[in-house]
Amino acid sequence: MIVYVSFGLLALLSLSIPVGIVLFLLGFGIDWFFSPFPLTKGLGNLVWSTSNNATLIAIPFFVLLGEILVRSGIAARTYAALDRWVSWLPGGLVHANVATSTMFSATSGSSVATAATVATVAMPQAEKLGYDPKLFAGAIAAGGTLGIMIPPSINLIVYGFLTQSSIPQLFLAGLVPGLLLAVGFMLITVIVCMIRPELGGMRRVFPLSEMIRALANLLPIILLFSLIIGSIYKGWATPTEAAAVGVAGAIAIAAYFSGVSWSMLSEAVVGTIKITSMIMLVVIGASFLNFTLASAGLGRELSDFMNGLGLSPLATILVVVCIYIVLGFFIETLSLMVVTIPIIVPLVVAQGYDPIWFGILMIVLVEMALITPPVGLNLYVVQGARRGGKMSEVMLGAIPFVIAMLAMVAALIAFPGLALYLPEVLQG
Repeated sequence: MIVYVSFGLLALLSLSIPVGIVLFLLGFGIDWFFSPFPLTKGLGNLVWSTSNNATLIAIPFFVLLGEILVRSGIAARTYAALDRWVSWLPGGLVHANVATSTMFSATSGSSVATAATVATVAMPQAEKLGYDPKLFAGAIAAGGTLGIMIPPSINLIVYGFLTQSSIPQLFLAGLVPGLLLAVGFMLITVIVCMIRPELGGMRRVFPLSEMIRALANLLPIILLFSLIIGSIYKGWATPTEAAAVGVAGAIAIAAYFSGVSWSMLSEAVVGTIKITSMIMLVVIGASFLNFTLASAGLGRELSDFMNGLGLSPLATILVVVCIYIVLGFFIETLSLMVVTIPIIVPLVVAQGYDPIWFGILMIVLVEMALITPPVGLNLYVVQGARRGGKMSEVMLGAIPFVIAMLAMVAALIAFPGLALYLPEVLQG
């Protein structure tokens, strides 16, 4: 069955069949060839229960929240404010790309939305101020990946749903690694620009009074983040309810800045429907595949196979890391998660690892998939915003940030407390 799933997945994806359909086809195949019971008879009930799960209702709310922030101009104000605070560093405006991605990630929950937003705002500045197009574009692509790490995160919601893990704990676990990764991106930028100053463009220093006035434009994002995350951990709201509150807050803030109109709301809703429909097809397909894999006994088969290899827990994790790095070259992020979760997570948990910790490690690895060719989605998003230049420039510019992600993977393996400290404090 392991061979069937592996080769079936690669063969179907190579035919450019949508991932959601691939998951259903694999599930049907397992039912026909490996199960003594007619598993497809439970498909209707499974689709209904999955699509009506209250946890997943948070996904369209967080997508809509990001759409409103982008289309109302709040994201552009945030970028301009951060520009005034970080442009004095070696690398100048490149740091504003990372810093804006970090703040926008704290409300959007989507890496693609984060990368698209920052690219749209930042790209006109790159050529005007003399920045190296490779480093500038690579920083935006890498910064966008923080959208699936820093809470709230759509990918963490999906992981929590598929593994029955606590979403509030996953949100807490992702906070410190996400912020450390943002710092790592900025540190990489400083090092590169100290070695090659000509890549860093024009460094600018703004008057202190102007910097202080700019802080007012950071308040909307800070307020929304506090509203969403604070309501969850104070026990006032579930993640789904907090997402709805966040949407209401975003509309109120956009209205304050005169950014609300019928056309803006219409575009935001249409964008939300498109993104949510894609996500839900993949999630429902993954639920069906999980059901068939578990019913056909893949977990037991895989466990026996790994036990037969005699690998230590650390060696097992290193093998898993290598698998994700290789698959990340060819499979889109969310698809990579939902395809591998039913196979990999039981194996890792059986080795004694915490599923919350592994969820964060997995997110870093699939973040890497967003900026590694040939399927790295953020690379194409940023290239689309550039409207010129070569795709290879964006790919080369992302390489230093891939190194930072690999360092974070090593740090999480060596120091699991980076992810588990805050959840443990909350439980304690």
